[in-house]
Amino acid sequence: MKKGLKIALWSLLGLVVLLFVAGGLFLYKVKNGFPVSYETDRPAINFPANKPAVLLFSKTTGFRHGESIDASKPVFQQLAQRNGWFVYETEEGGVFTPEQLKQFKAVVFDNSTGRVLNDEQQQALSEYVEAGGSLVGIHGSGDDSHHWPWYETNLLGAKFSHHPLNPQLQQADVHVNANVDSTLTRRLPASWKHTDEWYVFFTQPRGVRVVSYIDGDKIIPSGNVLFIKDKNFGMGHNHPVAWYRTVGRGKTFYTSMGHNAAVWQDTDFVQLLTNALQWAMASPK
Repeated sequence: MKKGLKIALWSLLGLVVLLFVAGGLFLYKVKNGFPVSYETDRPAINFPANKPAVLLFSKTTGFRHGESIDASKPVFQQLAQRNGWFVYETEEGGVFTPEQLKQFKAVVFDNSTGRVLNDEQQQALSEYVEAGGSLVGIHGSGDDSHHWPWYETNLLGAKFSHHPLNPQLQQADVHVNANVDSTLTRRLPASWKHTDEWYVFFTQPRGVRVVSYIDGDKIIPSGNVLFIKDKNFGMGHNHPVAWYRTVGRGKTFYTSMGHNAAVWQDTDFVQLLTNALQWAMASPK
């Protein structure tokens, strides 16, 4: 009997250790991504004449929002057909060269997480934006797994803290700021109901213009899990969920919305991204 009890206790201890190791690996991957190789082969792209080109980049080395990425691609292709754009989809970083980036009017980080570009590719993207290009980020592209100061400063303007866990997905009213570039607000209602995983940042984004926001006092922002008990704060009444800024001669736009496949059925969310791309590809006034 004692021997059986001892075996059961050792088995339970082993299970607890395995759970802690698995949880630790998961949290490490979410925060840092795993080591990754960088693609350097430059793809051959046939750019159609007289069509503004959009680079849709969805490589991940951190947490992968696979359902959202898969649901987004046909939506972007539909937008391309409707607006006369050319959308090039890839998860290969070899496209990030100065010569190829010049062919694109906008680059979209579509839930791209982790470190996805090497030093030379990061430099090519930052120089592309500062010289007049545009970068659009969606949801996971705003988490803290990228470890790239230029990106955090110029796309996000704030450091990611966490997202709610209980419940993870919550409905909120998305309010539209009428006092921003009208290209970004056209065909949007004054507010709409949207269910998403609401990202919480340590501070309000700096140096940006907020396009839309939720009432942060009306969601449950707690991100507490296991022994982590310090992530139950929020961003207050005005909780930004989409914003933009100029960077050198270029532009960036980010929205923290876009967690799962269902968001791509929300016509107002899709309209927001349509506006963002039209704004991003517009020539400076």
